[in-house]
Amino acid sequence: MKRLYLILLMFPLTVLAEEIPQVKEDKVSVQDVRISDNKSNTHIIGSDEMAARDSLERLLNMFYYDQFRHFQDPRAPYFMFLSKNGDLAFGVGGQVKIRGYFDWNGAIPSVGFIPYEIPIPKDPTDMRDLSASASGTGLFFTLLGNNRILGNFMAYFQADFSGYNQRGFRIKKAYVSIRDWTMGYATTTFEDTQAEPSTVDGSGPNGINSKKSVLVRYLHQFKKHWSVAGSVEFPSQSISADGVHTAACAPYIPDVVAFLQYKWNNGSHLRLSGLLRSLTYRDLVKGVNHTLPGWAVQLSTVVNPTPQLNLFGILSTGQGHASYTTDLGNGDFDLIPVIGQEGKLYAPWAAGLVVGAQYFFNKKIFSNIAFSQQTYYPHVNPKNSSYKYGLYAVGNIFWDITPRFEVGLEYLHGKRKNFNGESGSANRVMALLMVSF
Repeated sequence: MKRLYLILLMFPLTVLAEEIPQVKEDKVSVQDVRISDNKSNTHIIGSDEMAARDSLERLLNMFYYDQFRHFQDPRAPYFMFLSKNGDLAFGVGGQVKIRGYFDWNGAIPSVGFIPYEIPIPKDPTDMRDLSASASGTGLFFTLLGNNRILGNFMAYFQADFSGYNQRGFRIKKAYVSIRDWTMGYATTTFEDTQAEPSTVDGSGPNGINSKKSVLVRYLHQFKKHWSVAGSVEFPSQSISADGVHTAACAPYIPDVVAFLQYKWNNGSHLRLSGLLRSLTYRDLVKGVNHTLPGWAVQLSTVVNPTPQLNLFGILSTGQGHASYTTDLGNGDFDLIPVIGQEGKLYAPWAAGLVVGAQYFFNKKIFSNIAFSQQTYYPHVNPKNSSYKYGLYAVGNIFWDITPRFEVGLEYLHGKRKNFNGESGSANRVMALLMVSF
């Protein structure tokens, strides 16, 4: 069965690689060529397009060359209104995203391939599942500009159908960027989106740190290769409180995130990130409130040895940051009970790992392989059915039939291991059809 799906995964490549000439390995990366094609595919309304093209491409650089731009984010609107002086552009865009998937040898009960949700033991009535979802389909508005007072600025709002039952309409991003400052609901500064593999699966590898929150961020580039960022982010916490001996308190101290990054060679970078947070709970036995520290560090990198090859990796660890992770974020692991001490909680350790590679066969066809692990380290082994670690492996291929029409095919394998020694695995083949406008 796995051999059959590998053949299906590679078939589009063997057919299409002969039709489209390979990209030459020069100083321009394939990523830059793709961005250039995407920018040229945006059309201008209300002005002479030929005369205004340079102004629009300069503004679109703010949209595409964003350190927090994710592969899952939509492309710039197909049509944009440009002011007469070329210093302001406004567009309404969106994407239609359809994912179909087939699970076998144990089904995961969600559109996202999440190892935490692998059922143990397997349900004999739910060993296979064929399903599809339009989650991720949505709309966005963007305003790009430059003036003497504000400098470069961007206002961005995005909402999609990925809420309740994967069909509820919800806000995904809403922020304003002015020069080096960003304010609003945006991707946490602790996430390095450029060091994550491109996946059909909307959840992505389980070893990454991924979260959105209302924040105020400062990001500054200096001496050509260096970037520094810092943010205060409105807190949310997931605490394992039973309501009898312990209770979660409303958070009131913002999370603080910072990173230092060195960039070289057309997209390669090395980033060191740090997170500090305060976690509050009430000891109902003694009637006392407690605030415990949480922290995490992350080392992430993308290495671009050739214009067509990207190697990436993420390593993170910390205490009390479980709600930032894609796997442990599905439970209440920021604070957990101290075994044998009623009314007392503590912040357990957790660690995540992602390694992988991305290869561009040409500017329209590219592929990713990646492996990821999330591991949970409480002080005492509970020896029960709680999560111990999860594994996530992915291989895929994407084809941009046009700059606005993309298809993808992906194989996913996951495993969950519990503290009592029980484990479960799951397999999925996933297909994507996406149209941006």
